[in-house]
Amino acid sequence: MSTLVNPSRVVWRHRALIAAGLLATFMQAYNISLPNAAVLHVQGALSMTDDEIGWVFSSYIVGGAIVMPMTHWLAGRFGRKRVFQASLAIFAAALGLATLATTPLQFVFARILQGAASGTLAPLSMAILLDELPPLRHGHIGPVWSVTAMLGIVCGPAMGGWLSEFHGWRSLSYLSLPIAGAIFLTMAVCLKEKKAEKSPPFDFFGFATFSIGIAGLQMMLDRGERMEWFASTETWVEATAAVLGFYLYAVHVFTRKDHFLNTAVLRDRNFSLSTVMFFVFGFVLLPTLALTSPMLEELLGYPADTAGYLTIPRGAALVALLILTWRLPSRIDNRLFIVAGMALVIYGNWRMLGYSPLMDAWAVVAAGALQGAGLGILLPALSRAAFSTLDPTFRSSGTVLFNLSRLYGSTLGIAIVQIYFYNNTQSMHLALAKNLRPYGAVAHATGHLAGMQLALMNELVTGQAAIIAVIDQFKLLMIAMLMVSPLVLFLRKPRTSH
Repeated sequence: MSTLVNPSRVVWRHRALIAAGLLATFMQAYNISLPNAAVLHVQGALSMTDDEIGWVFSSYIVGGAIVMPMTHWLAGRFGRKRVFQASLAIFAAALGLATLATTPLQFVFARILQGAASGTLAPLSMAILLDELPPLRHGHIGPVWSVTAMLGIVCGPAMGGWLSEFHGWRSLSYLSLPIAGAIFLTMAVCLKEKKAEKSPPFDFFGFATFSIGIAGLQMMLDRGERMEWFASTETWVEATAAVLGFYLYAVHVFTRKDHFLNTAVLRDRNFSLSTVMFFVFGFVLLPTLALTSPMLEELLGYPADTAGYLTIPRGAALVALLILTWRLPSRIDNRLFIVAGMALVIYGNWRMLGYSPLMDAWAVVAAGALQGAGLGILLPALSRAAFSTLDPTFRSSGTVLFNLSRLYGSTLGIAIVQIYFYNNTQSMHLALAKNLRPYGAVAHATGHLAGMQLALMNELVTGQAAIIAVIDQFKLLMIAMLMVSPLVLFLRKPRTSH
């Protein structure tokens, strides 16, 4: 009996695994932003208050960010194939729970579970690509993987808007179920198990304290406004958990040589500065989406599918410039690309300051495309700056920390813009409505204002206040990018040979 391996079967297996790995990366990425243009449908169906909308995004991201650092240990302890398939199964179960949700907390719990399951999918997909492709092609994996992930994030609002408008918001979950099933079957048939001979060490104490700190801070920011901040016992508990978690982690870092986030990477100046800028990259990336679609739907009256379509130019510009920047010669000073990317993001956000109820869709398209182009340049440029001078022995831990900085930037950014949005809406409403009285100037011209007329005028004032508050949040995002821009001056010129 022949033991020869059929070459065509081997090629088919490699291609199937590569396709499944990229599809898993795309799926976990587009589910981050998929509900973006559907938030009003979700809000109406689940009686979700305005301040709870941010939880739809931050719950998914936080769940993934907490689990992601454990991926290497989980794969070594239980096997890469087993962990990947278990993650897909949990992901699919969470999708099912989201469709069955009848309250905001049930939906947020499903999003947390979904995000936690997705936390291992992206890094394991990258590991599978590295195993399946020859070493000579490893240099192309980073750009392809990044393009796939960003394409997923930027496609999410358009896909979600169309689905929710024509098929209901619960169809958002149905979209991913067959995809997850196809990936699961592909991995079951084609992926060989890979498990460490000896279970790798993992810093559980450091991981636990850091996670408690992040979770406490996130919950305090998400729920603080609703609970009237420190007038509530819950806020004190969350703040105490955040402070205690970060304190214990800091003590742990200074008293132990090895920990799950290797702070030795921060001694590299380029890496530490690039990580700070990548945090702000995340701070701008998703919060802009979280503000734009609700503004278009709730304040300007666009249907969900149109609001989703208006994010396409932003995504197209981001992906196009990302690919172009990766392909440009390495001999060109990378710092020029960082400056150009930041300038485009800042200019795009500056254009957003001109939004008004009288604008047409082109204002949103132009501003979004400019910002997307800048973000597309920044992603590869910051990645090059971060790792070009980093000791290769630290690249694995550096990759985890670098990607976590973007995730935490996004989730904290969403929480912060939500806080300022509602505070600014209230303050602007008071400023605009302080002269709105039954016997004001309008009443002298039209006669006494009845209660219904006052209610209509109050609704108009509320809309104007909300528009101003949204614009203020775009200003906040612009200021964040302006604040980190000078850090480019402190970057060393990256190496050009690899």
